Amino acid sequence: MAASSVFTPTTVARLTTTHSSQFQNRNTSFSVRCMCKAPQPQDGPSTTEGSAGIPSATPPPPPPPPRAPKVSTKFSDLLAFSGPAPERINGRLAMIGFVSAMAVELSSGQDVLTQISNGGVAAFVGTSVLLTAASLVPLFKGVRAESKSSGVMTSDAELWNGRFAMLGLVALAFAEYVKGTALV
Repeated sequence: MAASSVFTPTTVARLTTTHSSQFQNRNTSFSVRCMCKAPQPQDGPSTTEGSAGIPSATPPPPPPPPRAPKVSTKFSDLLAFSGPAPERINGRLAMIGFVSAMAVELSSGQDVLTQISNGGVAAFVGTSVLLTAASLVPLFKGVRAESKSSGVMTSDAELWNGRFAMLGLVALAFAEYVKGTALV
């Protein structure tokens, strides 16, 4: 049985000052109104006979767990600006791009723009298509990265690593452009 009280002032309390700096309290009355729900009848008996013939209350069954909201698997929803795919795919591409750009730069001494002009476009397009397809297949099946992440390697950590990789790749290209040569 749930009850709630509502305090409703019937008149407004006023404090006035007189010339002698005394406070006077006028018209101060409060009323309390209680609103409660009447118990609703149940379908079956609410008590059962125990072993000693004493009625015992049966606990109500627990409520079912809330269902997870159904995720959309439409192509337009997945690739929407606020959808799950764009930032995750771009972050994954940036992580691969940053590591491969640094590895090639350390091994051959070529800057990022030279790597792209020496056949890097084909490798970038191939990697982009493969990674995008691999990222979209689970999303079309309704599986989200958040549902599969636990421990240290969470989906939030992947997003942050992708964001830092995007910034790092842009900073690397900008620093090499300003310097005029490879960074390392």
